[in-house]
Amino acid sequence: MRALRELVQVCGLNPLLRSEVALDVAGVENLRNIDGAALIVANHSSHLDTAVLLATLPASRRRRTAVAAAADYFFETVWRAAGSALVFNTFPMERRGGSESSLPGNLLADGWNLIVYPEGTRSPDGIPRRFRMGAAGLAVSHQVPVIPVGLRGTYAAMPRGRGWSRSGRTRVAVRYGAPIFPEPGETPSELAPKIANAVQELIAEDATTWWAVQRDSARLDQIPPPGSWRRIWEQTAAPTQGGKPHRAKIWRS
Repeated sequence: MRALRELVQVCGLNPLLRSEVALDVAGVENLRNIDGAALIVANHSSHLDTAVLLATLPASRRRRTAVAAAADYFFETVWRAAGSALVFNTFPMERRGGSESSLPGNLLADGWNLIVYPEGTRSPDGIPRRFRMGAAGLAVSHQVPVIPVGLRGTYAAMPRGRGWSRSGRTRVAVRYGAPIFPEPGETPSELAPKIANAVQELIAEDATTWWAVQRDSARLDQIPPPGSWRRIWEQTAAPTQGGKPHRAKIWRS
């Protein structure tokens, strides 16, 4: 299964994705600062998000990465469960409450990285919503670092409701941030805002500059633009790069 998944991802998924969108990646070197398992936490607005993350992770980490997928959607039918497991190495995660599965913890204990979307579902308009406690709880319970990732442009390329990406190779920005390590005695409710803020800052850095983010202290709980039509309209525009190339060196220090 692993050999087949590697073939599908490297020879099929990666070339197909890069032919459809223009990936702009920064901060991958932050992954070198950690050993062993980690939680890869990103905002979620498109079915492209997982493909984008897997295509930009270093091969050695990608091969040991599993993806948390909504049990009530991806594992609702046999064909969807089998397909997502083969291509993305998904495992079911409940998003409607209920008892906590031991599977994520077992995977982390075995050295697997987990891609988790704390919003629980795709944003309806591309603007990140409130992060739930699941990722922070896993990080605290199993004492693993969190790698925040800001994704920008996947909604414009393939918003909710579309079955394929738009033509024109939309620019998609992938910004990996510095690992966040749970502090001794830290609770999930204390860690969760740090994760949410880190993801939002990475998105804002791509839209503006690192300096602007530090000056304005962008936060995830800022009020989005009024009117759902306006939010959707704004997010469907292909994102341009707001900052200058030198800003990436600041993140990487």
